Amino acid sequence: MALKFGLLLPQGWTLDLMSVKDPVEAYEALSRAAQTADEVGFTSAYLVDHLHTIPRPLQELTFECWTTAAALARDTKRIRIGQMVSCNGYRNPALLAKMASTLDVISHGRLSFGIGAGWYEHEFRAYGYEFPAGPERLRQLREAVQIILAMWTQEEASFAGKHYQISGAINQPKGVQKPQIPLLIGGDGEKVTLKLVAQYADGCNVGSNAEEVKQKLAVLKAHCEALGRDYEHIYRTTSTFCAIGATDEGAQASIPAYVRTHFPDRINLGMVGSPETIRKRLKEYEDAGVQELIIRFFDMPQLDGIRMFAREFIG
Repeated sequence: MALKFGLLLPQGWTLDLMSVKDPVEAYEALSRAAQTADEVGFTSAYLVDHLHTIPRPLQELTFECWTTAAALARDTKRIRIGQMVSCNGYRNPALLAKMASTLDVISHGRLSFGIGAGWYEHEFRAYGYEFPAGPERLRQLREAVQIILAMWTQEEASFAGKHYQISGAINQPKGVQKPQIPLLIGGDGEKVTLKLVAQYADGCNVGSNAEEVKQKLAVLKAHCEALGRDYEHIYRTTSTFCAIGATDEGAQASIPAYVRTHFPDRINLGMVGSPETIRKRLKEYEDAGVQELIIRFFDMPQLDGIRMFAREFIG
């Protein structure tokens, strides 16, 4: 199967580390998931950029994205390490570009950089960040992406925008990957976000189910045509959830109680079933134009789902 697979790691944000109370052991559980994905052939391992839990803030572990990514870069050997996605509002974009360049070196060229406008208002305000209206956050994202690309490609980067300004900023080392670190923009707003993808990005993360993905990618393709951009040069990803078992009933039974309590909608959105059932869903995503499917397994931090999926669809 041409479709590639990424893993959304158990980071605590979706209460997937509630069963592990010791923070050191929780990190080790997270790392084991990344190492297992590395060993069994997943293309990428991704972290979200969130600071406390959903669907509501709880006193549960949530590991910070970028420091965790740096640790995982040394815990793994082959797999790409990425963000799904960095929240632009949490870090100055010039500093974020520097962080990304450093992580690309630490990982020996395995960084998949993702960025988005951010959406979790409670989190912004809890940590003292301003939370502008959506159009303003998108204007900030547009400027940030230009600064990041300048920091990765110019000897001395300067930019004078409404939201961000830099002057003669030096960024060394610039990273390992050539011509630069690949930049993915997450989000699927049709008028602004997908146009930003067509203008600036190497990759996108859109939609949820295959039908929605197909529609969003058609909009992206139209933006590319209007701008003279080759649509095929954009790496197309989407994210979903998975519970896999020998039978459909077994897969359903493997879904933890906390998922049924806090995220019942995700069970219907996700891929739940036997290998035969999931194979049909994978074909739908592939037919929609997806190149990498990024999966959060419901049973994490247990590793059974990762391993069984890899045996069936990667091995």
